[in-house]
Amino acid sequence: MRIFYLFMAALAVSATLASCGNNKKSGEESAMTEQTVQSLDPSKALYVEEILKNAEQNIGKKITLKGFVTHTCKHSGRRCFVIGNDQKTTIRVEARGNIGGFNRELIGSELIIQGTLRENKLTKEYIDQAEEQLKEKQGKEGDGETCDAELNNISSMRQWMKEHNKDYYSIYYVEGTDYEVVE
Repeated sequence: MRIFYLFMAALAVSATLASCGNNKKSGEESAMTEQTVQSLDPSKALYVEEILKNAEQNIGKKITLKGFVTHTCKHSGRRCFVIGNDQKTTIRVEARGNIGGFNRELIGSELIIQGTLRENKLTKEYIDQAEEQLKEKQGKEGDGETCDAELNNISSMRQWMKEHNKDYYSIYYVEGTDYEVVE
């Protein structure tokens, strides 16, 4: 029994030493992150509207995006929304890679974000179901304006699909790996 306790104590000590080693490594990674962030080239950054012009050709490719933060997710900070220079076009950025999250103090700041452009396709069937649910909800709930706005969004999606000869609606977003605040 005594050997068992000695073994458990040795195991606990080795686990503690291993975790301290991991903390040191994460400190090195943190320094590396700062270095990476400082190396983002602002001259290669494109505003949101410029990225989205050729989005279809750049899905899955690394991009450098520039824009102003309009919203950060309050609970997790794992997402933010960035608006372009035209003050109309927005894109969602998901925190990945070296980005731990987006804090609320970033709202209003201009960022340069490096990441990968991704696409989420809303199928015609999905849009049809959403429209049906909205129409059912419209009669039951008192906020007709909200439902009307959502129905207008669906109408816009259908118009986009028709103009682009697609059976789905594309929503583009960025899996961000690094960012820096533009001073």
